[in-house]
Amino acid sequence: MLKQAKNRVGRNAILMAMLEDEEEHGLIAHLNALNWRYCKGKVGSMDLQKIVSAVETAAKRNGIVNGDLYREMHALYHAVLEAMQGVTRGQVELGGLMRTVGLRFAVMRGTPYENEAEGEWIAVALYGTIGAPIRGLEHETIGLGVNHI
Repeated sequence: MLKQAKNRVGRNAILMAMLEDEEEHGLIAHLNALNWRYCKGKVGSMDLQKIVSAVETAAKRNGIVNGDLYREMHALYHAVLEAMQGVTRGQVELGGLMRTVGLRFAVMRGTPYENEAEGEWIAVALYGTIGAPIRGLEHETIGLGVNHI
C-alpha cells in the first residue's frame, strides 16, 4: 500500500520541479525528515540526448544514483524517458520536429510504500515550456516518470 499522499515520490518530484526556490523550504524539510534523496536543475535544448544527459549528470553528482550500478542508471534512464513522453505528448522528438524545450527538473529517490520490502523508487519530474524555437511561441508542459530501483 502506498504511503499517504505527501509521501509519494512522484508527487514530491512534481512539487520540487514546479516550486520556486523561495517556496520549497517546507518541502525540503519534509523530504529530509523522510530521509529521501533529491536534486533539481534546469535544461533547455532541441536535443533529447542533452536533456537525458543533464538529468543523469545531476542525479549522479548529487548522489541520487550510483553511476557504477547498472540497475540504478537503468531505472533513472527509464524514468527520464517516461517523463519526456509527457512533455512531448507521446512523440519523443524535439529538433527533428522543429521544437525546443526549456525545463526545470527534479529527481527524487525514496520509499513510497509502507512495506519497506517494496524498496526504493525514483521519480523524474520535468516542468517548463515546449514550442517552436522562437521566443514567445511556446506553452507550458509537464512530464513525470516513476520507476523502481
